[in-house]
Amino acid sequence: MQEFIQTWGYIAVFIGSLFEGESVIFAAGFLAHEGYLSLPKIILVSFMGTLVADQLLYQVGRHFGSHILDRFPSLKPRADKAFYMLKRYDSLFILSFRFIYGIRILSPLIIGASGVTVKRYTFLNFVASLIWSVGSCVAAYYLAYLIMDQLQLISKFFLGIVVVGSAIAYGIYKWRRRSLA
Repeated sequence: MQEFIQTWGYIAVFIGSLFEGESVIFAAGFLAHEGYLSLPKIILVSFMGTLVADQLLYQVGRHFGSHILDRFPSLKPRADKAFYMLKRYDSLFILSFRFIYGIRILSPLIIGASGVTVKRYTFLNFVASLIWSVGSCVAAYYLAYLIMDQLQLISKFFLGIVVVGSAIAYGIYKWRRRSLA
């Protein structure tokens, strides 16, 4: 199983990072904590995946953004929100959209359709992808550490309850056996 994870794990992280990658990053962080994957490699692969995905979506938005929005009117409320945030916060929005639930995938399309230059978007996307990858992967790694630490504590507590409960049950059994005799 370890060989399978080490062979396919980084590919899964890359593919997961192309889309909403948080759940894949969490799983990869856990696997890194357990020694199956390397945290620096997860960071690198998730960085590449999110950078590629957002650059592709930006290009799609740049060339076909208005057609896509016309074709899918259900996207309009989120698109309007993304346009508003881009207009109001400009570079800060480009740096932070991937952290805003509900508009992560749509935002690069909107940014591309809005006329932001390739050079400017690529630079800001590079910085934001790096921040997202490092932050998400490190957070997932340490969250796995906390969860495993708590599971060890809970398992010791549970073992104690089982031992004490078993001792009480055995005592009641012996006491009832004596009183019936």
